[in-house]
Amino acid sequence: MGCGFLIAAPNSGSGKTTIARGLMALFTRKGYRVQPFKCGPDYIDTKFHAAVCGRASINLDTFMTTPEHVRELYDRYGRDADVCVVEGMMGLFDGYDRDRGSSAEIARVLDLPVVLVVDAKSAAYSMAALISGFLNFRKDVRISGVIFNRVGSARHFAMLQQVCDDLGVQCYGYLPKKAELEQGSRYLGLDFSEKPESKLLVELLEEHVEWQRLMELTSKTRSMDKPVYTMPCREGKPIQRTLIARNDESFSFIYQENIDRLENVTFFDPERDVPCLDDVVMLYLPGGYPEKHLGALVKAEATRCAIREYAERGGRIIAECGGMMYLCEKIVTDEGEFPVCGVLPYSITARRQDRKLSLGYRRFTLDGKEYRGHEFHYTQFLGEMPKSVTQVYNAKGEPVPTPVIRYKNVLASYTHLYQLPTRN
Repeated sequence: MGCGFLIAAPNSGSGKTTIARGLMALFTRKGYRVQPFKCGPDYIDTKFHAAVCGRASINLDTFMTTPEHVRELYDRYGRDADVCVVEGMMGLFDGYDRDRGSSAEIARVLDLPVVLVVDAKSAAYSMAALISGFLNFRKDVRISGVIFNRVGSARHFAMLQQVCDDLGVQCYGYLPKKAELEQGSRYLGLDFSEKPESKLLVELLEEHVEWQRLMELTSKTRSMDKPVYTMPCREGKPIQRTLIARNDESFSFIYQENIDRLENVTFFDPERDVPCLDDVVMLYLPGGYPEKHLGALVKAEATRCAIREYAERGGRIIAECGGMMYLCEKIVTDEGEFPVCGVLPYSITARRQDRKLSLGYRRFTLDGKEYRGHEFHYTQFLGEMPKSVTQVYNAKGEPVPTPVIRYKNVLASYTHLYQLPTRN
């Protein structure tokens, strides 16, 4: 199994995403097989990881799954890799309840060394107090070294290197401050499209970071000797398709593990393809940004009609967030009202004046089984909230107003589920 390390930071905005994606690209261009992972429920960073590494990025989350499952995922997906790079989330110890569910917990579960990315802009020896605190806060978290970000000059880095020398911690190098590397904002996330600064990022990391030492670090990671995971065989049962909507934005928030646990999966693009649903055992409509592509989705009338007819004859559909919005009667934006599938008798507003952030872990029980996932959206139901078939709770067990909608064999919600229901 390939071994690796976890890239974390004292807080969000320190540059861990920039350095994580840059190192993934650098290692890949050096000819290494890089397996990317992401702590937490994020489904935006994983898309860029996959584009850089040429293989799916896997979420590691101890709220949505168990520590045992996290270990199994790391072993299974990293088994043939030369290096596993795990990108943390938020600050190293930030979780849903103190440090529960944090990047630090993932590091402990996997016994991974942590590389701490520290934003050194406008600071020098004061970094000693901050880094010392992280080194000594939890002795069961192995911080192997530091990479400094937004370093102003070689002289600035020399002062920061002295901090590491005095603390007795490895300094792996730095990323210079460059305006071209500042991430531009985009709708609900960051712009991770391939741009000229991507090449610049890799060049700067190769020049200023001791990446060979990071590769040596992976050889010291504990290897888990476990059997290769195989999907259960279902001999004697007819093969039926699971059809998944997928494209770059409208339907793009999919946990890879959900795909890998399904049988006979095929994909279609609701903006362009008219699906044949005759032999489909389940239609999966994941989240994304359908409100940004309503022109194309409305124009694809035959696709919307096929999905509506499938639902009305009892076809099984799982729809999450953007997928649920697509099943409603219409989506309202600042540009007007747009008819969508019309399966669910509700309207969604994506107007700027109606935007309200709904964010956090979710869990609910359905048909005697508990499901867990994550919710992140600004759109809202227009008018009265739909009646929910079950009560939804956040990570601390507090009730939240997110509805779970059931219509015939359709199950829809704003929650992105980690494990899809086996039946409705």
